[in-house]
Amino acid sequence: MLRLVESIKVQDGVVYNLEHHQERMDRSLYKLTGEKNRINLAEELIVPAENFTGLYKCRVVYMNSIELVEFLPYVRRDIRSLKLIHADIDYPCKYEDRTGLNSLFAQREECDDILIIKNGLVTDTSSANIVFTDGEAWFTPAAPLLHGTKRNRLIAENKLIERDISAADIEKFSHASIINAMIDPEEILIRTDFIYSSQ
Repeated sequence: MLRLVESIKVQDGVVYNLEHHQERMDRSLYKLTGEKNRINLAEELIVPAENFTGLYKCRVVYMNSIELVEFLPYVRRDIRSLKLIHADIDYPCKYEDRTGLNSLFAQREECDDILIIKNGLVTDTSSANIVFTDGEAWFTPAAPLLHGTKRNRLIAENKLIERDISAADIEKFSHASIINAMIDPEEILIRTDFIYSSQ
């Protein structure tokens, strides 16, 4: 079985969004093994004293049990432009092996990251879910490659609206933003005219 990963925000010793990370671990292991998960993140994730100050990405590698926990100082990438890449790729679980995604990322040319179009619809960037705003509300693709933990929480809190978004729909929005466990909406704002077609 391919190893799985959870990337969890830890700031000043506080672990964020643990409930949704646990849900994804449970869902991923059930999908891959047909068995219910026996890993309890709340019990196994202990933040060392030296990581009580500052912002860290806690990287948990696991299969049927946790194999590695590491706390990495987090520095956010500056993303201002995206390249549309059409690809038939599957990434339903957060696998440690990102070969397919890395291959697509390598096609970004002068852009900072990619935005993957699958079956004519917007999905995700290489490492985050995407959200769009029309100035009044925030929208996210209904069929992402990966159901991110931040995305799931914001949908549950009625802060994000799911809908199908085609490449042609992008120009209807003023800005895009990427979200993942480490990044909230609006922390990185990308003007939609800085999202470039690959054609």
